[in-house]
Amino acid sequence: MGAMLEKLLKGGRVIDPANGRDEIADLLVGDDGTIKAIGANLTVGADAKIIDCAGYVVSPGLIDIHVHLRVPGQEYKEDMTTGTAAAKNGGFTAIACQPNTSPPIDHASIVKDILAQAETADARVYVIGAVSKGLKNEELSEMSELKDAGIVGIGDDAYPVYESGFLRRAMEYCKMLDLPYVAHCEDKDITTDGVMNEGYVSTVLGLKGINRAAENIGTARNIILAETTGCHLHVLHVSTKESVEIIRHAKSLGAPVTAETCPQYFALTDEACYGYNTNAKMSPSLRTKEDQEAIIAGLVDGTLDLIATDHAPHAPHEKEQEFARAPFGMLGLETSLGLVITHLVKPGILTLAQVIEKMSVAPAKIFKLPGGSLSIGGPADITIFDPEAEWTVDVDAFKSKSRNSALHGVTLTGKPIATLVGGR
Repeated sequence: MGAMLEKLLKGGRVIDPANGRDEIADLLVGDDGTIKAIGANLTVGADAKIIDCAGYVVSPGLIDIHVHLRVPGQEYKEDMTTGTAAAKNGGFTAIACQPNTSPPIDHASIVKDILAQAETADARVYVIGAVSKGLKNEELSEMSELKDAGIVGIGDDAYPVYESGFLRRAMEYCKMLDLPYVAHCEDKDITTDGVMNEGYVSTVLGLKGINRAAENIGTARNIILAETTGCHLHVLHVSTKESVEIIRHAKSLGAPVTAETCPQYFALTDEACYGYNTNAKMSPSLRTKEDQEAIIAGLVDGTLDLIATDHAPHAPHEKEQEFARAPFGMLGLETSLGLVITHLVKPGILTLAQVIEKMSVAPAKIFKLPGGSLSIGGPADITIFDPEAEWTVDVDAFKSKSRNSALHGVTLTGKPIATLVGGR
């Protein structure tokens, strides 16, 4: 990489919730990739690059802690190059990859390999390690070695731990190592071979439903174990009204729990599955209008701390089969910001500052990551976006290797203009 010039981001609306800033200002990025100054009418040398940000928002770089990068072993769906390019295209300066790869991220050598690949990637990459060897939930992974290799959390996404005693021991180790336990909350005895939310739409389509109790039981059980062990529990992709209420109650009692939801759970319902649309098949399932309203209420009152994507790429041939056989999951990195602005900011539910809090400040704070602010001297991880731009989702224009989005052809408001990672 060649030498980097200073950059002046001129005249944008600088929103930095971590430092209480919301003003029209210039922002100077130094040639060392850090933020040098923020203020009115900043001056720079003749060699500096000037970026006109008038009409745009300049915010701390967005951070997505729930991404299926598919590295290692499933690079035909996504790889380090395409996954981080999709992240940067969607306004994300950093992502955390989940451990359900092939093989799972259950060994220090795999963590080191991922981080080595990420050194030249378009976005910063953090790693969630697997709770068990092979994600078989039979033998705990060597968590201390995984932490030494660089993980930022321990998780079980897609393979929720069934045996409560096993999970208690895992949480005790996480507590000792000061690592959050990142939980996919689901009772697999209830989901069995279900393929979508159990309800009116599944009945009309003649598809096997997944009862919402599967998520609710998993959420409640995991919170109880977190309270028992003192382990920080982070609940992934909350989708039901009952789970929101369970988390809200637990937080009111001081439980060590944080939680996220994803744009699909406030932007779509299970009606998106009509026509046997496999791109709307995901886990947890898309729910109902009532669940949507509860998710939004949870975002507003802080029950749900952050918004992640659960970016889950699949190859076309995997999604282009009958609904019951198609894999769960949908792309998210390149549509997340537009969905959030369209469904939360435009209707006046959340402000832009509150959105940035949930998509940058909170992920950095909860997972103890760099970024999440525009502090002087801090890394110039910056997202520049137009909150008024209207655009139509075209999956063929995605940077991701995959195309499995239920949003193709949908018009959204709010679009990233530029994403700087360490000033680049």
